[in-house]
Amino acid sequence: MRAGLGPRLLLALASGGRPAALRCRRLGALAGYGSEPRGPPRSAQHRLYFKNAEGKYISPFHDIPLFAASEEDKEIPAKRSKINGSEVVFNMVVEVPRWTNAKMETWEDPNHTDNSTGCCGDNDPIDVCEIGSKVRSSGEIVQVKVLGVLALIDEGETDWKIIAIGMDDPEAEKIHDIDDVRKHKPGYLEATVDWFQLYKVPDGKPENQFAFNGEFKDKEFAIEIIKSTHEYWKALLHKKADGGAIKCTNVLVCGSPFCCSEEDARLIVQSAPPPVNGDPISTEVDTWHFLNK
Repeated sequence: MRAGLGPRLLLALASGGRPAALRCRRLGALAGYGSEPRGPPRSAQHRLYFKNAEGKYISPFHDIPLFAASEEDKEIPAKRSKINGSEVVFNMVVEVPRWTNAKMETWEDPNHTDNSTGCCGDNDPIDVCEIGSKVRSSGEIVQVKVLGVLALIDEGETDWKIIAIGMDDPEAEKIHDIDDVRKHKPGYLEATVDWFQLYKVPDGKPENQFAFNGEFKDKEFAIEIIKSTHEYWKALLHKKADGGAIKCTNVLVCGSPFCCSEEDARLIVQSAPPPVNGDPISTEVDTWHFLNK
């Protein structure tokens, strides 16, 4: 997720642009979110703009809560007991649904050297890999619980991959940590490492590397990563960190110097190309690559 968020406030689905997977602020009922496509599908002009329950345009990067059911912007709750079934539940914005490759994207600071990996952040929202059985839709907002994390080193930059499962998944009740994934989904984690290691090779780039010898860290470690990246995101939104080309414009983050009016957000959406019906797909989009290991 490496091309920045592009020039528009509410950019979500576009070639090279990506919205954050984990956000902060409260907007009301999760089911109340909606989206509005603009421009031709599968083109650099395509956009997916987000609305809250009141029908007002919002930023998927900045205006969707980090915590599901959070009443306000709080610190990440302390570890909760598994005995009563309580979980720390986060909101995830779906970028690339399973079996698709449409690219869009709390922030990984490119100026911060991570103590665990020895590499700087990749200047993108933190990524989430949801391992449930459902095929989600682009722009869908899913309540997930965190299970672990993989530390990908992508061209010398730290690119955390949070492993999570949707709270509505049939297996969610029995999967609580990364060891449960190994138990109930054997081979899944190994396949995930293989994919992240090789997915850039067809573009002529070298294989990606991993911190911790490619081992997944557990839930507690993953939540600490979310905590730290969330702090970098807050610094970014309050102009205490340099985000480079990242657009910080938002509608709901109180005290942020980048906060804009609802009318400004509406005008940004209206300036985008109108939605286009029909989506013929050329056979040229399908290209097979075979790798020898």
